[in-house]
Amino acid sequence: MDLTEALKELFTLERRAENRFTADPVAGVMPRSFGGQIAAQSLWAASLTVRRERPVHSLHGHFLQVGKSAEPLDLDVRWTREGRSFSGRHVTASQGGRTVFEMTASFQVPEDGEDWQPSGGPDVPAPEEITPFQPPPFFFKLAPYIDVRPMAPLVEEEDFPLRHPYWIRFSSPVQDPALHACLVTYLTDIGLVHASRPPGSAFAYSGFASLDLSVWFHRPARADEWLLHTMAPVSNHGARGMTQGSLRTRDGALVASIAQETLLRPDRTGGGLAF
Repeated sequence: MDLTEALKELFTLERRAENRFTADPVAGVMPRSFGGQIAAQSLWAASLTVRRERPVHSLHGHFLQVGKSAEPLDLDVRWTREGRSFSGRHVTASQGGRTVFEMTASFQVPEDGEDWQPSGGPDVPAPEEITPFQPPPFFFKLAPYIDVRPMAPLVEEEDFPLRHPYWIRFSSPVQDPALHACLVTYLTDIGLVHASRPPGSAFAYSGFASLDLSVWFHRPARADEWLLHTMAPVSNHGARGMTQGSLRTRDGALVASIAQETLLRPDRTGGGLAF
């Protein structure tokens, strides 16, 4: 299977009603669904109800229960706004009557305005100067088609987890321009659990999971061109870690800002995972 076929498998949604879609199960991955995949499919369902000339500019999602990769995903889209400039959508993703994810997304007609961002992006090596890293294929469906170049060397011969910052892109061209925002959403959820740990933390955890995800799309971006993905912790309290970060192009353009809260339950039995 090549990237085009893999994308078709993920993003070909069966339309059951005007605003109701179903995504088929995705074989060959972990029993639990990858959160970035559910968020990307939810955004795609919302996009199918919005005129193409209105790209997404923000999304905010909550992971409510663990998704199961062997079950279909039902995506119900509710219209929350339809104005002259903005469209709003609310998506409920469910499996077998269980709500696993909820998301709001806002779309805007492109408008003229000032073009500003803080100067002085991260000073990092070019992706060609960094040894490629291949995420384990069992982790998420599109892993074999993603090119990742992490700045930090792997620790003690580990091959996982992936540590921020890193360059990332899809290794083959993505033909459908409407898919790029969904694929950028998919990429944003990679490595965020580890990034939410406090610096230097040696804790082992009995449970860890993404709780929510917010993405603001500042400028158009292609998921098949190099993006610098940088995330860092900003708070840890109450078994929750908070990360904030960004995606930038090779020339330093800030294309997206990202925030996520993560569940990090300390292990008290001695059998937890330190990652």
